[in-house]
Amino acid sequence: MPSADPITLELYRHRFAGIAEEMGVTLRRTSYSPNIKERLDYSCALFDSDGRMVAQAAHIPVHLGAMPASVAAALAAFDDWSPGDVVLLNDPYAGGSHLPDITMISPVFLEDRGLGIGDRGSDTTSQSQVPSPQSPSFFIASRAHHADVGGMSPGSLPLSTEIYQEGIIIPPVKVYKAGQAVEGVLALILRNVRTPDERQGDLAAQRAAHAVGEARLLELVERFGGEEVRAYAGYLLDYSERLTRAAIRGWPDDVYTFEDVIEFVQPEGVALTPIRVTATIAGETIAFDFTGTADAIHASLNAPLAVTQSACYYVVRALTEGGGDGEIPVNSGCFAPVTVTAPLGCLVNAQPPSAVAGGNVETSQRVTDVVLGALAQALPDRVAAAGQGTMNNCTMGGKRADGSSWAYYETLGGGMGAHPDGDGLSGAHVHMSNTLNTPVEALEMAYPLRLVRYELRRGSGGSGKHRGGDGLLREYELLGETTVTVLSERRVVAPWGLAGGKSGAAGRNTLIHPDGREEELPGKFSRRLAAGSRLRIETPGGGGWGE
Repeated sequence: MPSADPITLELYRHRFAGIAEEMGVTLRRTSYSPNIKERLDYSCALFDSDGRMVAQAAHIPVHLGAMPASVAAALAAFDDWSPGDVVLLNDPYAGGSHLPDITMISPVFLEDRGLGIGDRGSDTTSQSQVPSPQSPSFFIASRAHHADVGGMSPGSLPLSTEIYQEGIIIPPVKVYKAGQAVEGVLALILRNVRTPDERQGDLAAQRAAHAVGEARLLELVERFGGEEVRAYAGYLLDYSERLTRAAIRGWPDDVYTFEDVIEFVQPEGVALTPIRVTATIAGETIAFDFTGTADAIHASLNAPLAVTQSACYYVVRALTEGGGDGEIPVNSGCFAPVTVTAPLGCLVNAQPPSAVAGGNVETSQRVTDVVLGALAQALPDRVAAAGQGTMNNCTMGGKRADGSSWAYYETLGGGMGAHPDGDGLSGAHVHMSNTLNTPVEALEMAYPLRLVRYELRRGSGGSGKHRGGDGLLREYELLGETTVTVLSERRVVAPWGLAGGKSGAAGRNTLIHPDGREEELPGKFSRRLAAGSRLRIETPGGGGWGE
């Protein structure tokens, strides 16, 4: 096809995005765990035959760079794709982010529908019916945060020192071949988690989402032809890259640096561990160099490079939205003008066997902060003050009265940073999480927990011409003996303000013992707590903007 028609291009932009969105709706409605069904901790995306992301639903920003890395890892591992194949992976050092995020990838064949996921009524078709393999025209991917994948504490976000403590590590592996389940692989995965029925249900929900994605893509092909569908996928990538380059071209060329810290909790106290970035704007490109960042640490706060890339892509995406000629579709073209480098083995480019459970959720937030801090110098009228800068990860688990195991995970919102045009939002999930809260009713129905307080933390936002948003206060009562692990940041160094605005309030974690005695807890801890204990988490407020 010689060139793209602008109107048809806009139609395909929404057609591809609609496929990813409908996949997400399917995943949510068919999932088992509240973490997916209620908090929407998942992402769905469509990729071309080269592994370039064509469209991603507006789900989790931290998956922007990591999802393409997962697909690249699957393409590197397999060159013998057949209709009905399904690959799983969660290895942070092979395209993953952290172990609870399980990515599912499946091919879509436009030339021969054969045994495509969307066409199969069951998994009982014999291997003799499988058509000759051809090259996939597209790939479909979903990533869902599973509430437990094993490891040293329920919820699989432990205070680990190496990755082997964090849960089962899944390299790219086929769990379905030509539509038939590889039972041994699935059994191995489910045997290594605390809640196998829930995991099996959530994996089935991901596969259901893929069936919908494939069916919708094939409907496009039936209506418009495979040649046009493939061509407009390529046009859309070029279009996004062109708009992103045009937006960056309007930024002032220069070199900008910024540094912030991660709070590394140790027995002797909290070590403030630096993350430093140098942002270089040159014409229509931008490069982020993390030289000067601390080496990887003996804790779970290390991040693989894909997570660092996700944070950088997210910031560029946020600041270029609406730039150039109009709204920019989300795909790999947006990332082409962006380069991310970091010293091998540093905190934001960790290498095996460094622990990474908290890197995806906490260090990604700090990478976002430092990149925004650098670009605030270039774009002072567009960048907001620091938001809460943490996901306030809370994982719990234990035994129910009937002896069955349970594991729960959630992140908590806080204050957004104020910005040049107004106040920050209160009680919101900021930057890299983008999930919902778990409704009190859903939590209490599913787990031996009671929410005794849930409210805004009034006055915690930083003051200024525009105030930062307020954090949250959430207090749990444990109805049985429970292992609780919390990974949180901004308990020592508060979120910073901009343009003379004041910092927001730091967060605070408090244990209320059954006898009423209160004990302040560090930002990161893991404790086995008695029934009747209460855990109060107060999340940080956002920084203020302007004097």
